[in-house]
Amino acid sequence: MREAHLSCQSQNEFCLQQALRMKAVGLLTLTGCLVTGAESKIYTCYKLAKIFSRAGLDNYGGFSLGNWICMVYYESGYNTTAQTVLDDGSIDYGIFQINSFTWCRQGKLQEWNHCHVACSALITDDLTDAIICARKIVKETQGMNYCPQARLEETLRGQRPVQVEKRL
Repeated sequence: MREAHLSCQSQNEFCLQQALRMKAVGLLTLTGCLVTGAESKIYTCYKLAKIFSRAGLDNYGGFSLGNWICMVYYESGYNTTAQTVLDDGSIDYGIFQINSFTWCRQGKLQEWNHCHVACSALITDDLTDAIICARKIVKETQGMNYCPQARLEETLRGQRPVQVEKRL
């Protein structure tokens, strides 16, 4: 019963524990995650936890690694090539679903390209530009919409918690 009430922070701990278990193959895993390809890449929370941690997202802007993991799960399903056309004609791009109207350049130059990046750079398996832009968004807007507790149960359903010593 208690597992049904886990928070995003609990998912953070779960993902970090899994990432620590995989430390022996971490370098190979990270290398495999960062390879750019033409097809869509859907990451696991474990791989994203490692990538996000190494990119300095844990506690960036006051948001835990679990908050970041939850947010990308519900924004894109961990899919690097996710694109969502909105009612106003703008498009949300990539794993963070970064909006074309304000944050990236869609085709031609535009005034509101706050991240100074082409939107197409946000839908590759290399998450560098997407992470830099997401950090900028959190810094400039002083926040993000992150995982509501009610949705986390769906994310964690069927996953086994493991007991691993947490070392950061």
